[in-house]
Amino acid sequence: MKVTVDQGLCCGAGQCVLVAPEVFDQQEEDGLVLLLDPEPGARHAAAVREAAATCPTGAIGLAGEG
Repeated sequence: MKVTVDQGLCCGAGQCVLVAPEVFDQQEEDGLVLLLDPEPGARHAAAVREAAATCPTGAIGLAGEG
C-alpha cells in the first residue's frame, strides 16, 4: 500500500493521527497532516484504510491495495 496526503485539502481535524499514529502526525505550526510512513506494512493497513475513510476532506489517498 502506498499512502499520499494532500495538505491543500487537509483541515487539521487530526482523525488520521488518532487512528494511525504510526503513519500520520500533525505539523505543530498549523495542524496539517504530516505523513510519517508513505508505505506502511500490512500491520498498519486496516488503520490506514480507516484513517482515509474518516478524513473529512479526503486528503488521504491510497494506492496499490491489491
